[in-house]
Amino acid sequence: MSEPKRSAMRVADSDRENVAQLLYEAMGAGRITAGELETRLDAVYAAKTFAEFEPVVEDLSPDGALALPHAGDEEQGGRRSFAVMSATTRRFGGPLPSHHVSRAFWGSVRLDLRRARIAAGSCTIRAVAIMGGVTIVVPEDLALDVRGIGLMGGFGTGRGTGRRPTAGAPVLRVTGFAWWGSVKVIRKPLEPRRRSLRGRR
Repeated sequence: MSEPKRSAMRVADSDRENVAQLLYEAMGAGRITAGELETRLDAVYAAKTFAEFEPVVEDLSPDGALALPHAGDEEQGGRRSFAVMSATTRRFGGPLPSHHVSRAFWGSVRLDLRRARIAAGSCTIRAVAIMGGVTIVVPEDLALDVRGIGLMGGFGTGRGTGRRPTAGAPVLRVTGFAWWGSVKVIRKPLEPRRRSLRGRR
């Protein structure tokens, strides 16, 4: 943030989400409280320029500087799903990006991947739940590698049906943490598409 021109630049929603991620991780590490997180998030989502981010994070880095990727860097490697005091449901019906970030703060995110395809052989989802929940629904035969941290919360696989993945099956990796919340991966069979009732009496 040493460049004056960038300090005066208008921020995008992706920039606000990047700063919010820093705050979530700081609270998960015990560096700020839940009340401080809420106050700082209000300031982040109200910010219009990069300069307004500085007082929010200046005590969270050794030199008070804020390092942010340029707009679009994260989108090139993946997509995001987030819920702040709300609920979000996403159903994927095509190829998944190699990386996806899902965040829930006082809300819930549900990702349905049963009709998705992992084209590159593996996909990593970073899930962060702060006083909320992230639920990831996957097909029965998908290979899973779930590695996350639950702080006064839960992080892992939930109950559900499952079949042993075939050799060479795509792998879904789930990382992240839950603080007073939960991140849960559930296996479910693919629901058959409903038949059209048009024309029936």
